Amino acid sequence: MGKIHVTDREGGQHELEVEYGDSLMEPLRDLDSGGIEALCGGMCSCATCHVFVEPEWFAKLDERQDDELELLEGTECFDDNTSRLGCQITMREDLDGIVVKIAPEE
Repeated sequence: MGKIHVTDREGGQHELEVEYGDSLMEPLRDLDSGGIEALCGGMCSCATCHVFVEPEWFAKLDERQDDELELLEGTECFDDNTSRLGCQITMREDLDGIVVKIAPEE
């Protein structure tokens, strides 16, 4: 099990545990306040799990697929250097300690 460090939409700081092999979407959706909606349930068909990944961690992630990039580019706060969908980030040992910030609600 790995840990993620999260800043929620209200500026709150959280340390969450994620099973290896699970997406970051699940624990982010379960935050009591300031979390994500994850309306599509992780199917990469909405952008309600949009997060900003700290650059040093962003470089460790697999490349974005075209469908993820298309959804992110349609958001008001897209940042090519940090924007990802939480449902598309699978927790791995080398991501233990990853730092993300939940994107503003649109």
